[in-house]
Order: sequence, then C-alpha cells, then structure tokens
Amino acid sequence: MKKEDIKELIEFFNGMDMNRIKIKSGDFEVELEKFADCCELPQPMPQAPAPAPTPVNVVVSSEVKQAPSSKESIKSPMVGTFYVAPSPGAAPFVKVGQKVRRGEVIGIIEAMKIMNEIEAEFDCVITEALVSDGQPVEFGMSLFGVEKI
Repeated sequence: MKKEDIKELIEFFNGMDMNRIKIKSGDFEVELEKFADCCELPQPMPQAPAPAPTPVNVVVSSEVKQAPSSKESIKSPMVGTFYVAPSPGAAPFVKVGQKVRRGEVIGIIEAMKIMNEIEAEFDCVITEALVSDGQPVEFGMSLFGVEKI
C-alpha cells in the first residue's frame, strides 16, 4: 500500500463517526483506532449538510518491506513519525536492557499533527532499538526488538 493511499484512508476514517475500523484484504491488514480520551479538539459546527462520503480506492500490495524475523518485537500500530522521548532533550521512554510492563509508554508516533502514545502490549525486556528518533514509520514496522517475560 502506498503512503498516499494510507494518508487518504486515515483522512477518510477521521471524517467518519466511528472510533475503530479494521480492513483485511489478502495479506494486507490495517486497523485504525481513535483515542477520544487523549487530545480531542472541539469540532466546528457544520454550516450545511455534509456531502455523502466518496469511495476510497485502496491499492493492495503484497510487497514485503521488512525481512521477516524470528525475534519478538513491538510493532508500530500506525503510520507517522516515531519519537523516543516526550519532548526534545527529555529522557527517552525506554532504553535497551530495560524491563517494560504491559501498558507502559515506549514511544510516541505523530500522525496528522496528533501525538499518539505507544504502549507495550506485553511484559518484556527491550533488547534492541530498531528505529531512531524522528524516523518515519509504517504500520506494522518493528520499533523495538524484545524478549517477552
């Protein structure tokens, strides 16, 4: 799937009155979820009835961007820019060798001007940092190599 297609899908999803969507076609799978309790902005009052949504053309590609790995990893749940710390110059959320509990914040992904905290999905030890601060990431891309506890 091309970056433009993903951006178009995210824009379409943000305009919908739903909080979660999952799309699966062959080897491609994407799941989007809005975080209403985080940084919700007030919505302007509509001036006229909204037009019906236009269909989104999604191009599915089975091309693999990253070599499969037998190691465990924490993967990116979305497309955006990855940050290791809450602000420039601040201490990183996690370091190699650190034990992380399920639900603990391991980084931030900025997507469409919204900062999304990324949490560990399981208890683990960080064994390797696979992306650097400020690096663009894609959905499903491995962020950290880990060992489950």
